[in-house]
Amino acid sequence: MAKQRMLQFVTVGKEMPEKRPAPLRAQDFHEIYREFAAEKAAEQAGRCSQCGVPYCQAHCPLHNNIPDWLRLTAEGRLQEAYELSQATNTFPEICGRICPQDRLCEGNCVIEQSGHGTVTIGSVEKYLTDLAWENGWVKPIVPAVERGESVGIIGAGPGGLAAAGELRKRGVQVTVYDRYDRAGGLLTYGIPGFKLEKPVVMQRIEQLEAAGVNFVLNCRVGEDISFDAIRGQHDAVLIATGVYKARDISAPGVGAKGVVKALDYLTASNRKSFGDEVPEFDSGELNATGKRVVVIGGGDTAMDCVRTAIRQGATSVKCLYRRDKANMPGSQREVQNAEEEGVDFVWLTAPKGFTGGDVVDGVMVQRMRLGAPDASGRQSPEIIEGADYVEPAELVIQALGFEPEEIPALWGVPELAVTRWGTIKADFRSHATSLDGVYAAGDIVRGASLVVWAIRDGREAAESILTYLAQPATVAAE
Repeated sequence: MAKQRMLQFVTVGKEMPEKRPAPLRAQDFHEIYREFAAEKAAEQAGRCSQCGVPYCQAHCPLHNNIPDWLRLTAEGRLQEAYELSQATNTFPEICGRICPQDRLCEGNCVIEQSGHGTVTIGSVEKYLTDLAWENGWVKPIVPAVERGESVGIIGAGPGGLAAAGELRKRGVQVTVYDRYDRAGGLLTYGIPGFKLEKPVVMQRIEQLEAAGVNFVLNCRVGEDISFDAIRGQHDAVLIATGVYKARDISAPGVGAKGVVKALDYLTASNRKSFGDEVPEFDSGELNATGKRVVVIGGGDTAMDCVRTAIRQGATSVKCLYRRDKANMPGSQREVQNAEEEGVDFVWLTAPKGFTGGDVVDGVMVQRMRLGAPDASGRQSPEIIEGADYVEPAELVIQALGFEPEEIPALWGVPELAVTRWGTIKADFRSHATSLDGVYAAGDIVRGASLVVWAIRDGREAAESILTYLAQPATVAAE
């Protein structure tokens, strides 16, 4: 009788891949989790209950067929498991590393709800895809038939790249325009290597290049090329720029030297990892070495900043957040990793201003308490009068989130409709904008969100564009 492969959760406990010791991993930018061994991946996949209503799949933005590829992994059918995982996900090796599984698939696992500890879905996904690259299971994108239609994609982040891959599979000619000198967007320059090592991103970009995707880099739309010119060169256009405008603090002293934006700081660090010349890093402006660092914010970007500062050799790293730990928007897994590495979280605090004049030497901190719930149900922070103090700091990093740039004004297209938040207004099913043949996907529509949602949007937008290209040509209205 064949051994029962699944439903092992009653006898086998949840086990994550081994983490490198905190003192060791805090010295470099390599990923902190070791790989599963084949036996351990099969064992952990076999904990899946194969429930009739797979909440993990329902709560995955891509609706990945998680129970089936877990079963195939448990049975040792690893190539089949990989092929099933990538059928709905353009970048499974990236999602396996950076998705907040504790808030999505794993957080909704049935056996987690019953107290047995979730199936480690993300770690198995990462294991499968890394194995696929090693064994040549990741196939080149080769369209069955080349088509004459051309699509321009503005933005080489996860949404734009996902759309590019889907369009090239169907033979459409694709050109991707991006402001940076490397494709990948935040995957390349925003997320640190200890969460996502850069060769993992570059191998996917190389796959797209080999498939015939044309990348036009160091290209700012509205400056180096007009939006109208891009529309004129292509049969359809996808806007997938993301949101890059940092939210600023309005407080005395915010313009002082040493008060910097999170994305500037993270980009400098990631560029250094590529071996680039980075004057702002070398001068110390965007380098935490030997400094007391304060990071303001409680999201995943703030976690990236505090953990980067630890690795750069900061004297101390403190994170100010105006609510408590239970109400923090960032991943609890990331908070735990940061605490292990020596980050000091100062809950219920907010900046009131910055001391030091032209060069920052401290943060004026207000202590807070949680009051009545706001409109969303979250408790609103209230200032505790008379409890202010100064936190010494030579580097202060603002990590308060991102907002959309004013694209209609920057690109000279006032007819491109936007929402009251400044995001592009697009149909939530088709991703079509107010302009004929122009689509939008990812954060520029949603606001700052997750990589996995951008991948979903990019794939959906590609399908809508294919439908649009198949329509008979229409005469534009005069």
